[in-house]
Amino acid sequence: MLIPNKNTFTLPVRVYYQDTDAGGVVYHSTYLDFMERARYEWLRELGFDIHSLIQTHKVIFMIRSLNIEYYKPALLDDLLQVAVQPEKLGRSRITLTQHVLRSGATLASATVHAVCVSADRLKLVSVPPALRHKLGKLS
Repeated sequence: MLIPNKNTFTLPVRVYYQDTDAGGVVYHSTYLDFMERARYEWLRELGFDIHSLIQTHKVIFMIRSLNIEYYKPALLDDLLQVAVQPEKLGRSRITLTQHVLRSGATLASATVHAVCVSADRLKLVSVPPALRHKLGKLS
């Protein structure tokens, strides 16, 4: 269940025909696409679009692990809210919880562990200080 706090970001997403099977039900893998889109927009909202991460900070984020649970299906033409909530910030890792909601009901939820790596060598590096500052204190 999503308990929003001041760090929760949500992105509205409409379900299109391409997101569904012949019965109008969203493919299980499409939820991952929705979540990735929300993570990118969350970073953009914080002032860290993909270009600034690569060009200015010389880093990118990669998913190290992800655990997802599905509760109810999303359907063709649904308007969903995809939430991103940072939970923990390590030296090079950010743990996020993500939820896909329809009218406040959770359809899917995930715990995502993203790691910060150098854009050129793809080796673990520290989260940029400017992003760390934006995220503030996380438990």
